[in-house]
Amino acid sequence: MRKVLIVVGVCVIVMALTVGAFGGGFLIGRLTGRARQTATLTCPEPTIIEITRENTPVAEAEATATPQQPVEVDTPPATSTDFDYELVGEVLGLLEEQFYGELPDQKTLTYGAIRGMLLTLDDPYTSFIDPQVTAILNEDASGSFEGIGAHVRMREDGYLEIVSLIPGQPAEAAGVLPGDIILAVGDQSLVGLGLYEAISYIRGPAGTDAVLTILRANEEEPIIITVTRARIEVPIVEYRMLDEGIGYVQLSEFDANATDRVQDALKDLLRQKPKGLIFDLRDNPGGWLDQSIKVADLFLGKGLVAIERDSSGGEQRFYAYNGDIGEDIPMVVLVNRGSASASEIVAGALRDRGRAVLIGTKTLGKGSVQRPNPLSDGSQLRVTIARWYTPNDTSIHGDGLEPDILVEITDDTPAGTDPQLERAIEYLLQGQ
Repeated sequence: MRKVLIVVGVCVIVMALTVGAFGGGFLIGRLTGRARQTATLTCPEPTIIEITRENTPVAEAEATATPQQPVEVDTPPATSTDFDYELVGEVLGLLEEQFYGELPDQKTLTYGAIRGMLLTLDDPYTSFIDPQVTAILNEDASGSFEGIGAHVRMREDGYLEIVSLIPGQPAEAAGVLPGDIILAVGDQSLVGLGLYEAISYIRGPAGTDAVLTILRANEEEPIIITVTRARIEVPIVEYRMLDEGIGYVQLSEFDANATDRVQDALKDLLRQKPKGLIFDLRDNPGGWLDQSIKVADLFLGKGLVAIERDSSGGEQRFYAYNGDIGEDIPMVVLVNRGSASASEIVAGALRDRGRAVLIGTKTLGKGSVQRPNPLSDGSQLRVTIARWYTPNDTSIHGDGLEPDILVEITDDTPAGTDPQLERAIEYLLQGQ
C-alpha cells in the first residue's frame, strides 16, 4: 500500500423535490451566480476526506466529511472499477510542484474536485451546495428572502434561465423577462455553475445592485440590466371569492405550512358556498414532498396520489384518504411552464383521479426526487434518488404535463387580462 494525499472528499448528498422537498424553478432572492450543472436551487465541499455512502430510500441520508486539510491515508491498489484516489493525489502533487502561480487553498480545491465529479453524472439536480448557499436555502423556507424576485431553472445546456417573475418585484420593474438567460452577475460568470451556486450570486442584501448580463431571444448581443435587490415576502397562499361566485386559491410554494394554509383558505371559501374552485399552481416551483401529498389529499378521496421509483426498481406509493373538506367541490387547476415538481405531482394526481382538468400551458417537467444530505461543514449534498409518476403511471420528468385545455398568454395578450383564469371560470360555469 502507498500513502497518498486524497484531494477529493466525497460526501453523500442532499429541495427542488427532496425526500423532504421538491424544486423546479427556484426563487432568486438573496442570491449572489452561474450555470452548467442543472439543478434548482441546487455544491458542498471536497477535501481530503473519508466518504460514507448510504442508500436510504426515503429519510435523510448521512454523509460525513473530515477536515479540509490534506491527510495521509492507506489506499488499496486500484482496480479498473475503483475510484483512483492515487491518481488524484498524483495530480495534486504535480500541481504543487509545477504550477506557475498560487494554488487555491485546500478547501477550494476540494470543492472544485467534488463539483467536477458531479458534472460527470449528467444530472442537473444532483448538486453540491456550499455553506453560504445552504444558508440561503434555509432562508427560503421562511418565505422571505432578499434578492431580485424571479424563478429560475438550470437548462440542460447549462444556462440559467428566468422561468417567471414575481409580480411587483425588482426584476420585473427592471425589465427582466421570462426566457432571459443570465450569463453573469457583475464579473462573475454563471456558466458552468450548479443551480444553487448560480443563485447565490444573484441574491444579495436588499439595496444592493445585481448587474445582470442577459442573453435574450432576438437580441444579437447580450444586454446589461441592473436590478436593485429587495426583501421579498412571498405570500404562500392567496384566496378570494370571484364575482362569478367561484372560489379562487393560489398556492405559490409547497412550504412546511402549505397544507394548513390551503385548508384554512378552503374553510373560509366553502362557508360562502362557491359554485366551484380554481386552484392556481402557476409559477409554483415546488417544495416539500409531504406537503404535496397532503395538499392533494385535501381534494381527493381514498386512492393513489403518486408513485416514486428509484434506480434499483424499488417503488413507494403515496395515498390520499377520505374525509377532507375539498373532496366534492368542482374544480379546475391552472398550470404553466413555471409549475414544477410538487406542483406537477398535485396537478397530475388531481387530473388522473378525475377531480380536475388542467388549464393553461405545459408544466416544466421536473419529476426527479432529491435527498438533502447535510455535511459536517454546513454544506449540503443533494442527490437525485428517484423519479415521480402520476397515479396513471405517467412520467413527469423531462416531459411535463400537457394541459387538458391549452390557453397561452403571449406578448399580444392585453395588459391586465388573464385568459387562463377567464377560461377556468367559463369551464366551471358551463361545464366545458
